Amino acid sequence: MPISAFNGVQLYYEDTGSGEALVLVHGSWTDHRSWSLVAPPLAERYRVVAYDRRGHSRSERPDGQGSVREDVRDLAALIEEKGLAPAHVVANSFGGSIALRLAAERPELLRSLAVHEPPLFGLLEADPALAPVLDSINETMARAVVARLEAGDMEGGARRFVDAVIGPGAWEVGLTPEDRQTFITNAPTFLDEARDPDALTLDTVPLASFSRPTLLTVGSASPPLFPPVVARLGEAITSARRHEFEGAGHVPHMTHPREFVDVVTSLLQSSA
Repeated sequence: MPISAFNGVQLYYEDTGSGEALVLVHGSWTDHRSWSLVAPPLAERYRVVAYDRRGHSRSERPDGQGSVREDVRDLAALIEEKGLAPAHVVANSFGGSIALRLAAERPELLRSLAVHEPPLFGLLEADPALAPVLDSINETMARAVVARLEAGDMEGGARRFVDAVIGPGAWEVGLTPEDRQTFITNAPTFLDEARDPDALTLDTVPLASFSRPTLLTVGSASPPLFPPVVARLGEAITSARRHEFEGAGHVPHMTHPREFVDVVTSLLQSSA
């Protein structure tokens, strides 16, 4: 599959199926392979483009501090230069933060938007009731993950992240050796994200005028900060549909692929 330059960086992508364009945007640590259970059934109806974000796996990792703003420009360039606009965009975790920023800045590039649990914890800082949970998450990430990565312990940082977000023991039980190696390989880019002052926040005001069909989802078994984030986004995009994946966590496209495809397809069809 090809590697091409978009926004000045070489990105690996896979382009399958035909029809309306659907772009899949993965989260932190992973790559396009995280969509492997849902891309084939979606490609039966749509032209599916799944790519490795900058700094991940087969895509280029430029020198210097990365930023979510560069990721947004990469996604915009991919959609424009491959002639995909307006595209359906389906995104998970940090990929959702990127997709929401694109929706706010370049709404004409999107036909619809589906986002699962973007880590926009900055939206919650004004709520004193959530302060203890935010402090706990920040402490876990800073001490258990970022400190290990800064010390060069990529495997240790990746392990602590997976066990904190997915659940204790998930690193050993829930991931294949290939998955674990992907996390270790992409750990430096997570460190960039952790150092980016814009990574965990978003100006939601422009989203109030975003009129494309939108789906905001959570998993019932996810960490407790994600539902409040999605609630804040729902207040901004008042027309957005919401869905909870019962029994799922942060990656329903991997754990509940059939339901994920059904829910996303329903949104895509509504935009026709």
